[in-house]
Amino acid sequence: MFSWRAIAVALVVGAAIQPVPAASAIGGSGATVPFTEYEAETASHNGTKIGPDYTQASLASEASGRQAVTLNSGNQVEFTLTRPANAITVRYSVPDGSQGNLGVYVNGTKATDLKVTSKYSWLDTGWIPGQKIHHFYDESRALLGRDLNANDKVSLRAESTITVDLADFEQVAGPATKPANALSITDFGATPNNGGDDAEAIWQTVLAAKQQGKEVWIPPGTFEVGRALQIDQVTIRGAGMWHSVLHSNNPFRNDSQVQGNIRLHDFAVIGEITERNDGSPDNAYHGPLGANSAISGLWMQHMKVGIWTMNGTTSNAVIENNRFLDLTADGLNFNGRVSDSVVRNNFLRNTGDDALAMWSLGGADVRCRFENNTIVQPNLANGIGIYGGTDTTLRGNKILDTNALGSGIAISNQAFINNGTFAPLAGTTTVADNTLIRTGAMNPNWNHPMSAIRIDSYDFEITSPVNVTGNLFQDSPYSAIEVVSGGGTGKPVRNLRVDNNRVDGVGTVVVQVEAPGSGDFSNLVASRVGTAGSYNCPYPSGTFSLNKGTGNSGWDSEWTDCGSWPPVNGGQPPADGNLARGRATSASGYQDVYRPANAVDGDANTYWESTNNAFPQWFTVDLGATRSVSRLVLKLPAHWGPRTQTITVEGGTGGAYSTVKASAQYQFAPNATVTFPPTDLRFIRLTFTANTGWPAGQLSEFEVFTA
Repeated sequence: MFSWRAIAVALVVGAAIQPVPAASAIGGSGATVPFTEYEAETASHNGTKIGPDYTQASLASEASGRQAVTLNSGNQVEFTLTRPANAITVRYSVPDGSQGNLGVYVNGTKATDLKVTSKYSWLDTGWIPGQKIHHFYDESRALLGRDLNANDKVSLRAESTITVDLADFEQVAGPATKPANALSITDFGATPNNGGDDAEAIWQTVLAAKQQGKEVWIPPGTFEVGRALQIDQVTIRGAGMWHSVLHSNNPFRNDSQVQGNIRLHDFAVIGEITERNDGSPDNAYHGPLGANSAISGLWMQHMKVGIWTMNGTTSNAVIENNRFLDLTADGLNFNGRVSDSVVRNNFLRNTGDDALAMWSLGGADVRCRFENNTIVQPNLANGIGIYGGTDTTLRGNKILDTNALGSGIAISNQAFINNGTFAPLAGTTTVADNTLIRTGAMNPNWNHPMSAIRIDSYDFEITSPVNVTGNLFQDSPYSAIEVVSGGGTGKPVRNLRVDNNRVDGVGTVVVQVEAPGSGDFSNLVASRVGTAGSYNCPYPSGTFSLNKGTGNSGWDSEWTDCGSWPPVNGGQPPADGNLARGRATSASGYQDVYRPANAVDGDANTYWESTNNAFPQWFTVDLGATRSVSRLVLKLPAHWGPRTQTITVEGGTGGAYSTVKASAQYQFAPNATVTFPPTDLRFIRLTFTANTGWPAGQLSEFEVFTA
């Protein structure tokens, strides 16, 4: 699902407050996958690199990392493998109306051709406001028939114009063998790879397996399923997602309540969906799962939706270790009346709506969890969309490159269908330990930027607790955290708690508020902030109490002009820029309210002042990681008079400090610059021994640069 009213919030992840927590304490790593991904723009090539670009409906904007390589006939991109592999998946785009081959060469010798086509891309969903032609990319896979080793070179050579985004290389195990307690669909008349409809044979196998208490076995090969099968209390297992394929637009559909214990394992469902039709259940699995069902090890591609649970109840379901690729709508949607179910360790790329969604229509989704999933390039909505529901948890997910009409994560009370059956947010909504990279987008309906995480009281006020904790935001094109009442309805958001989050790069602001209510913000550390720390302009009226607790840094400034949006930098946060902004600081002491964090908050009017009349005094910043540093800019408020401070610069990567720049006098009028040869530093310490303007060390901004 997507929200028509978008919001702009920028966040930046900076250094942790000392002591620096373990890497696992902030953000999530997403799914554990069996393949290694190689980006084309970082490989050797003789094509043309495109991007980065955050403009909707551009090839680069829909690429992983917002960059790709365009090859013309005869051009190639070459990947050097870092681990063994025997299979390849290439994400590519070809011009609309074209098809052909992409040659795969191993160490200079041709291994195979990958079929490439625009058949499943270049979508036009004109009934969705604000959409443009989109979904430019598709994926093609092949088993290479040989084992490749680390350091082997694999080249993709173009026969005609093609844009290559990335290649996934994988060591695929051979096909599994039929379990002893299973009936093969070939024993009931199914024939692989002949193009004939095998639906009846599969159905007869299902009936016999249920009667005999056995599983259904799908051997290697491609089987056609020309009609949807209603299944219940049965296990269907394949020889592996690379070996057993059901070629179908909707192989499984339950239009009414089922008992459950449905088990689908280890095969692919590959369809022929080329346009999105919301009146047709073109889904790999459609309908309720009943109780205690599981779906794992499926490859779902060229469908409308991978899994859509509607028309009944689902409880204690486990959806794990699947791949959702090249879909025209959602990856998975818990569409009401799903309870105590988990979606974990799945990989989703190139969905045409929310990659993962819970939509509590017809009844609440209760105590459901999305955990440790990786989501890449949902190109017309959110990475994860939560619409109502009770006691929902999102934890450990990794979301990259949302493109249009959506955020990385949306927590929303938007009903979409106002038929009185929507269940608004209730209980506690937990958004914890997720990583969001280049998420958020410009909503073309409103010319309005959307944030990495959006809290939206669209149709109903939000009064139940929403806890946003331990998340990592990196390179958000616009803002990091947004509080909004979509459509300008002005409904409040209350009981919001934002704690222990890190923001590293936002294009506009860290926190964007456009709804009345209140929220508590603590330990939110930001760096590389585009315009200002916050924007607090509830629309159409009201006030929002943005309650700042302890541990915040890097976002103290505020954009106060509610008549205009904070300016955006083409959807890109500042480049490397000031490495110290929002980072953790410490000092030998400070006077009154003039704390050391003031010197890295991006506001030249706030300042650190050391303990008076007690030279020497020192000030230290932790950059969070070792960086090559060669320039410091030391600032004082512009309205202060000139003064000279005597300063020694020391630094290190951990442990002991060494002298970077010997003691020298620096004229502040109001700024001073210190340069030295590029030096690897994580910690930088300034020791002040004199000040002609005041008996203390003073800094309003301490800026650190690579050059």
